[in-house]
Amino acid sequence: MAKKRSKRYRQAAEMFEEDKNYTLTEAIDILKKFPPAKYDETVSISVRLGVDPKQSDQMVRGTCPLPHGSGKQVRVLVFAQG
Repeated sequence: MAKKRSKRYRQAAEMFEEDKNYTLTEAIDILKKFPPAKYDETVSISVRLGVDPKQSDQMVRGTCPLPHGSGKQVRVLVFAQG
């Protein structure tokens, strides 16, 4: 039994091909054409970096600041000598 999808979902699904890989600019252009929603929408992306995480020199780590912070107070404690 197929799921019943909303009209907005069906309109959005017609705008892209599932099997095709899009560049970032193409994907953003398609997302901007989607029918608007009544709530704040979010977008998730997956990026294939082509690195082996088992190799220590190829580890990918980093941070990204949130626009309104995380809400937590940052505390730094340093033990240093000299």
